[in-house]
Amino acid sequence: NKSKNDKTEIITSETQEKLKKQIDNNQNQGDTFYNIEYSGVDLAGNRYRLKSKEASNIKSNKEVVKMKFVEAIFYFKDDTVLNIQSNYGIYNNRTLDMTFSGDVQAFYQGSKLFAQKAEYSNSNNFLQISENVKVDDIRGNFTAEKLYFDISKQTLNIASSKKDKINANINIK
Repeated sequence: NKSKNDKTEIITSETQEKLKKQIDNNQNQGDTFYNIEYSGVDLAGNRYRLKSKEASNIKSNKEVVKMKFVEAIFYFKDDTVLNIQSNYGIYNNRTLDMTFSGDVQAFYQGSKLFAQKAEYSNSNNFLQISENVKVDDIRGNFTAEKLYFDISKQTLNIASSKKDKINANINIK
């Protein structure tokens, strides 16, 4: 019936708007990869392996990789090993900088570290752990707001906000 002017909507305008926003958001998102692994040597000469169950890059900045279900293993020159796991991560494949977030767990020489965020800056030579930091070790345990490891100076700064205290239990032999 050509004379009948029927303007039936197949897709509602609300759904059309949602689809348009989703398409706009995905235009800057790059490719998605599964079960990826990066390996290399940092600026200090230590080897590392970085694994992720799911990762995606960004079209506008191909050197940044967003990851989910992340595991990093650092093999230091002194034959020690640091293992870090987290729900999310960001890896810059040019600077080799890494950020871990969401249920961060680290294991090093019998010590266990728990936090919500960890940032390894290969380019600036530091490791910063923050947000609900808890360390369990045979020598004792402590909680703090932030740990800052200066890799080149081999120093550790433990920080807390003005209101919070650093709680520590140290086993003295």
